[in-house]
Amino acid sequence: MNSSANEITITIVLYKEKTNLVFSCLENIKNFKIIIVDNANDISLKKKIEEKFKIHKYILNKKNYGVTIAANQAIRICDTEYILILAADCLISVKDISILLESHKKYKGCFITSPTYYDKDSKLSPNGGSLPEKNLGMDILNLEGDVCVETIIDAAILLKKEDIIELGLYDENFFLYYSDFDLCRRILEKKKSIIQIFEAKAQHDHGEIKVKNFLKKIFIRNYNFTFDELYYFFKINKHHEKIKKLKKKIPKYITKSIINLFLLRLGQSVYYFSKTLAFYRFNKLIIKNK
Repeated sequence: MNSSANEITITIVLYKEKTNLVFSCLENIKNFKIIIVDNANDISLKKKIEEKFKIHKYILNKKNYGVTIAANQAIRICDTEYILILAADCLISVKDISILLESHKKYKGCFITSPTYYDKDSKLSPNGGSLPEKNLGMDILNLEGDVCVETIIDAAILLKKEDIIELGLYDENFFLYYSDFDLCRRILEKKKSIIQIFEAKAQHDHGEIKVKNFLKKIFIRNYNFTFDELYYFFKINKHHEKIKKLKKKIPKYITKSIINLFLLRLGQSVYYFSKTLAFYRFNKLIIKNK
């Protein structure tokens, strides 16, 4: 067994993942202690995985609580010093995990080490970049060495358990989007470093929402993105302009949702309805926090 396997627990959150995708992910890391949290309560997938791989802990959630709650469930029960938070659509080798660990130990004040991401065609993939409030977008970092970044996609991030516990874990008000940005922002506020490691590589395929019903998929994506974005900017007190612009659009959104429903343009109707619902949920949050 690789020595890094004794120091690291790998946590993976699942939601309606394809069996072959999960198997590919697990095959590379099978000698590590693995904790899986499944937000789809897929007993059949659990049985298939446990027949092939040794899983330290396997949690089945009875409903989809979102990525942040599930990730925190796994983090809390880790019993190693280091944790690799890994997405099921991310492939990383033992060698690259070892490089992340060695780098984490080497750099003083380091909170996260993360690999350089590539897509399935071995082309550089978006890795991270600037905080959202700077409005500079995601970067495809063409590196020639290790670099400190403001944000990193949390498809494969190595950190110490004690550090993320002290930070307060993931903010569970986020469902799917912006949670990694929020985590990175809080890390930077603690004057800690997020370091992308050039020599460590991982394949990340940027998976989509795994829902077959296209109307449900439209709702989940737009409802959660709208709320999570507003909540992120609310936390840094920069939500006022966004909420002002959205508030002006809400009457039109309601009208468009109803019109498109009568015209049987169901996708458009659900789109406007989901954004409207997210707005009202966010307003309740503001009132609650006054």
